[in-house]
Amino acid sequence: MAEANWYVVHTYSGYENKVKANIEKTIENRELQDQILEVSVPMETVIENKGDTKKKVERKMFPGYVFVNMVMNDETWYVVRNTRGVTGFVGPGSKPVPLTPQEMANMGIGERVVVIDVKEGDMIEVISGVWENVTGVVRQVNTAKQCVTINVDMFGRETPVEINFSDIKKI
Repeated sequence: MAEANWYVVHTYSGYENKVKANIEKTIENRELQDQILEVSVPMETVIENKGDTKKKVERKMFPGYVFVNMVMNDETWYVVRNTRGVTGFVGPGSKPVPLTPQEMANMGIGERVVVIDVKEGDMIEVISGVWENVTGVVRQVNTAKQCVTINVDMFGRETPVEINFSDIKKI
C-alpha cells in the first residue's frame, strides 16, 4: 500500500470546520479510514485584549486551509476535491503536493515526542542551539512543552532558560 502524506486543501474562508466534518462523514460512509487517516484544522490559543479584559481564544492558524493525512489515489483525491466548500488542493494546477517533514515540523503538525530520562536536580549539557556546550542543573521539567528549565550564568546573574529535550544530554 502507498504511503500516507499530509496535503493542504484550500477552502472557502470560514468553512474549514464544515469541510473537516464533511470529509470525516464521507470517510465513514465510504469506509476510507485506512486511506484518509486524519483531517485537521490547526488551532492556536491566543490572548486578546478587549478594553481592560484579557481573554483566551482559539484561532485558526491557517484560515482557509484544511490539512489532510491521506494516501493519494484517484478515489481519495475525488472524495476530498469534491467535498462541499473545497476549492482545491495546494499545488501546481490540479496536482496535489505533499508537505515535507520539515514543513510539517515548522507548522507543528505530526510533531515527534522526545522521551528523556531527566528529572529535577540532574546535571545536563546543551548539545545544540544557542546555549550549546553550556551545562546546568535541571530546575523544572515540562513534558507538555518538551523542554527543561536550567539556570544559566548571564552577566554574573543566574537566569532561567528553557531548553528543548532534543537539545540536551544527561551528564
